[in-house]
Amino acid sequence: MKITEYPGIGKLTEDNVLLIDGDNGTKKIFVGDAIMEMLHLTSAELHRMIFRGKNLGSVLTAEQKTAIQNGTFEDLWLGDYWEIEGRIWRIVDFDYWLHCGDTAFENHHLVVMPDKCLYTAAMNSTNVTTGAYVGSAMYTSGLNQAKTIVTAAFGNAVLTHREYLANAVSNGRPSAGAWYDSKVELPNECMMYGHLHFSPVSDGTNVPAIYTISKTQLALMMVCPKFINPERENQWLRDVVSAALFADVNAIGFTTCHYASYTFGVRPVIAIG
Repeated sequence: MKITEYPGIGKLTEDNVLLIDGDNGTKKIFVGDAIMEMLHLTSAELHRMIFRGKNLGSVLTAEQKTAIQNGTFEDLWLGDYWEIEGRIWRIVDFDYWLHCGDTAFENHHLVVMPDKCLYTAAMNSTNVTTGAYVGSAMYTSGLNQAKTIVTAAFGNAVLTHREYLANAVSNGRPSAGAWYDSKVELPNECMMYGHLHFSPVSDGTNVPAIYTISKTQLALMMVCPKFINPERENQWLRDVVSAALFADVNAIGFTTCHYASYTFGVRPVIAIG
């Protein structure tokens, strides 16, 4: 029977099977797997632009870790996730900080965030932004619980890179900063929205200390904006807005800022590899 004599179909499903012939003989492959494999052969960079959303299991495997470290990102795609101890940890970007920092970060990596905030906390006990993000109670102690949860989930796969963070405020504007080792941080406005919304910018006279290597929108937030706030939670961002306010992602979907003493969600961003 000729191939052209087989009945035709007008739609593919993931469980349809294709036959592939090559040096190792004739083999079968499911259509869904074939599509992703063909895209992978095109470019590893495509992994950060194509949403798949596959459950990757309950642990980062040795094979997955190797695929990250060698930069091929084999079978790892934007929106894929691990479900660990009831939490969804989702891939939001690939090699986001590669070659950046006062000490260059040269490790291939995935950027991962939980879908749901890990817990709630205040940026400061009172409505001040003194010391900016680095001087906040959130940075000095409020992220400790997040660091414990992240380490339990990914162990030594969690990577440290160098990040420029604001550490002083003058007249309600970030006025100084420095390079710090960064492992578990709150994201900033650029990472979530792709632009500054409430953060002070230069007015021709004052230049705020808003220098950052986290300067573009995370790929998942660009491709699938619903993941900016998938659980409709108030989430803190690390940007100083004024002498009393930090930026945040609002539960009802708009960009906003609130007093530093408010108790909002902690949804950190990490690099693994």
